[in-house]
Amino acid sequence: MNWKRSLVALAATFGTASGLHCLAVTALAETKMSKQTEVQANQKEVNEILAAFDKAEKALKAQDLDDLMALYSKNYDYHGLTKNNVRDLWKDLFEKYRRISSHHIFSKIVVTVEGQSPKARITCTGGIWATAESTGERIIIDSWFEEGHRLGYEDGAWRLLGHDGEDQQAVQSGAAHPYF
Repeated sequence: MNWKRSLVALAATFGTASGLHCLAVTALAETKMSKQTEVQANQKEVNEILAAFDKAEKALKAQDLDDLMALYSKNYDYHGLTKNNVRDLWKDLFEKYRRISSHHIFSKIVVTVEGQSPKARITCTGGIWATAESTGERIIIDSWFEEGHRLGYEDGAWRLLGHDGEDQQAVQSGAAHPYF
């Protein structure tokens, strides 16, 4: 049911705003599917996609930039941001924050074959949290609700190609979600 996904997103947002986020942030460091996830993919594809996001979470925890960037396609493009641009964003985050974690709840996974390799579109609600080096406070870096991750199967693994969503104006105003 959509109301359950909305409730999870609202709980994460209000928990963060009210200071309750510290209680559950570690537990939220995961990727999972909602109970009502619509799946148009085989189990192997679903497992590989989940594994890719789990690997990214481990890279975040270790602040391993190279392992994290392995999730991104060499053809990554999000409104003109390339893989190298996103690498710079993550590098900056790693310099300013510690205990970085993310949470992804997939509500839809659709895999299609376009040309020679499969592509996936994943509808996801989630966020990225971190502890600021300067203040020691736990903050939310980014959050999204029902956003679309676009992935491609490249060099034997699922990799981020970009995201559905905001237009170029939103990217320039800082409302974009380039991380995942």
